[in-house]
Amino acid sequence: MSPKVAFVTGGARGIGLAIVQKFAASGFNVMVGDLGSSQSQWNYALASADDLASVKSTTTETEIAAVELDVTQESSCKNAIAATLKKFGRLDVLINNAGIVQSGPLEEFSEQDWDQVFAVNSKGLFLMSKAALEPLTASGDAAIINTASIAGKKGVRNMAAYCGSKFAAIGITQSLAAEFAPRHIRVNAICPGIVGTAMWLEHLLPSNTLDQQDKQTNFEEAVSSMIPLKRAQSAEDMADAAFYLATARNVTGVALTIAGGMEMN
Repeated sequence: MSPKVAFVTGGARGIGLAIVQKFAASGFNVMVGDLGSSQSQWNYALASADDLASVKSTTTETEIAAVELDVTQESSCKNAIAATLKKFGRLDVLINNAGIVQSGPLEEFSEQDWDQVFAVNSKGLFLMSKAALEPLTASGDAAIINTASIAGKKGVRNMAAYCGSKFAAIGITQSLAAEFAPRHIRVNAICPGIVGTAMWLEHLLPSNTLDQQDKQTNFEEAVSSMIPLKRAQSAEDMADAAFYLATARNVTGVALTIAGGMEMN
C-alpha cells in the first residue's frame, strides 16, 4: 500500500513546518500548502516563495511536495486538493494550520483587518474541509486537525478578532466532528499556548534586539513566569499533539490544550 497522505496548510514556517516534518518522519507523504508568491502584506512575515520551495524533499520512503494556497479563496483550496490527489492519489489527514493574528483596541481596529483574521482563521477551515471532504471520506480512516488556540477558550484584552476567530475554530471543530463521524473522519483541534513563532516574536511580544538568538532568549524569559512548567511551548510540541490526534482512532471533537499548564479547563 502507498503511504498515507497529509495536507498541511500554513506548512512552510513555524508550527506548520514542524507538523510537516513530524508526519514525514512518521511515514506520511505530505503536501504543504502556503502563500508563496501570493503572499499578502501583514504585520509580521508570512511564508514566502522561498519558504515554500525549501520544504520540498524526498526520502527513500516518503515525499514532501508543495503547492501555493490561499485558504480564503475557494478556488485555491479546490486546486490545492486536486494537486494533492494528482501527486499522491489519496488524502488521509488534513491539518488546517494556517492562521494570522492582529491585535489592538476595538475602536482602532480596522474592518479590513477584522475580516482578514476571520477569513484565514475561521473561513479557511470551512473552505479546506469542504474541498477535502470527498477524498477524506474515501480514506475510510481520516482525520482533520484544526489549529485553534488557548485564545479560543478564554478572551484576552485587545484581541477580540483573534479570540473570536479561534473560538469559532473550536466550534467548527466540534460541529464537524459530529457531522463527519458517520464518514469515519475524526475532527479535533490543537490549542497552542505561547510558541516562539513570528506571530509572537514579531507582533505579540516584540523585542528591541535584531539578533535572533537574543530575541529568542528575551522571549523565553518573558513568558517563563506565565507558564507553570516554566518554558514556552515549541513548534515540535504542537507537531506531537497534531500527530497524536491524527492517529488516535477513538478521539474526536477534542480541543487539546498544549500550554504547559497556562490554561486549564
